[in-house]
Amino acid sequence: MSIRLSSLYLAPGLLLATHASAEDALPMSAFFDAALCLPPYSIDRATVLYEAAEKLAKPDQSSLGAAVYHLPAPIERDGFTTQDVLFANMTIGVLMEGNVADQLAKRYELTPETSHLLGISSRGFSRLLPDAQQSMKEMGLISIIAREGDALKGKTLLACEFVDAADRKAMEAWDKEAAEQK
Repeated sequence: MSIRLSSLYLAPGLLLATHASAEDALPMSAFFDAALCLPPYSIDRATVLYEAAEKLAKPDQSSLGAAVYHLPAPIERDGFTTQDVLFANMTIGVLMEGNVADQLAKRYELTPETSHLLGISSRGFSRLLPDAQQSMKEMGLISIIAREGDALKGKTLLACEFVDAADRKAMEAWDKEAAEQK
């Protein structure tokens, strides 16, 4: 049975979008799940989450070339708190309160990154998803990342990031060149 709604309804921890059925309810925790690649990144899932965020808030697009949506209530998980969801290119993430990249890395088994994204990130960690979870492997690879830096203004990005093969190759070449200059 489907229940039709004429407007957005927000209950604690639960979103129901306009004209959505009760079976299609999206819990607020879905944004945090997406940052942890649960389920692994897909364009379809990103679209569902983006549309839900659009119904909750107007995006702040003033920094990082990303759209940041301030949620009406915080999401807490594993001792971390966020109230901001970020969409950028093929990345879905949450901005955690504080500079907590080290703690996120420990909790989610991330390893230090060798590159700091041209100065945007001063501290970064990542972990590639296992091959079985690389749903778009022919185009690129999906990772869970945690990054902090001055550009994030006291917050830490935790995200599920898809990097296409050409961009990954360019970053690896840049890292190699930077290492050779040291």
